Amino acid sequence: MHFSTPSCFLLPILALLLISASSAQYEEQEEELIDPLTYLENPSHYQQKSQEWIDKDYTLAAGLIRLHFHDCAVRGCDASILLDHPGSERWADASKTLRGFQVIDDIKAEVERKCPKTVSCADILTAAARDATILSPAPGDATGLDLENVTALLEFFQSKGLNVLDLVVLSGAHTIGRTTCGAMQHRLYDFHGTGEPDPSISPKYLKFLRRKCRWASEYVDLDAITPRTFDVMYYKNLQHNMGLLATDQMLGSDSRTSDLVATLVSKPSIFYSQFAMSMEKLGNTQVLTGEDGEIRVNCNFVNP
Repeated sequence: MHFSTPSCFLLPILALLLISASSAQYEEQEEELIDPLTYLENPSHYQQKSQEWIDKDYTLAAGLIRLHFHDCAVRGCDASILLDHPGSERWADASKTLRGFQVIDDIKAEVERKCPKTVSCADILTAAARDATILSPAPGDATGLDLENVTALLEFFQSKGLNVLDLVVLSGAHTIGRTTCGAMQHRLYDFHGTGEPDPSISPKYLKFLRRKCRWASEYVDLDAITPRTFDVMYYKNLQHNMGLLATDQMLGSDSRTSDLVATLVSKPSIFYSQFAMSMEKLGNTQVLTGEDGEIRVNCNFVNP
């Protein structure tokens, strides 16, 4: 993490992922009473902006988590996913369904007013992903990687310094959010060119999805049971052959991951604590520090 001036201090954002939902409450303060130091040290001020957006559209919670994941997964957590120009990650086909950019812009504008050229866009994106997790209703859009099997997923995660536990736990982000029907319609009618549906889908779930996904442009919840709640229902669904994406369902059946799925179902507390730790590991992937990179004034463009 890089700071341009010593007068404005920001607690390490990634450590704040461990903050519990109960500590996320705050009291509203008059803006003129908040000095830059207090503003940046207090995560509730970031969370206030996130909450305003998520209150208007609950699906943005999953969108922000997915946005953070895609940023870290490509070149490390450098907020390069926010750059908006031809040839950028944001313009790639895989990024067309990413959401939450306007939330980051709103938070960044507020931070720049309080303490200009101090907080990086990568820190703000990480904070927004943290807030999205906290603000999702819990008893406590998904990462969206398009890899064809568990082996490919494991190899990808290992290339980022993550392990099989991180893979299974971070996939649990699919407990909230939606995806387009086009992302999984091939499973419903012509799986791998067979002219038949994916045999791993529960017959009842298949019937539900065919009724729900008449058009590729329509949206469907990643978790059909509790789509607005950050819980372990995602894993329970896998045990009942109700994983929406093929790679999700594979986690429930592959011998390398199925035992972990069962453990998280039986012990939800492990999921909540490990999700924070795995997000922290992800957030530490190829982070720019010191004089590397720059603190952008506008997250969509490099500084002139």
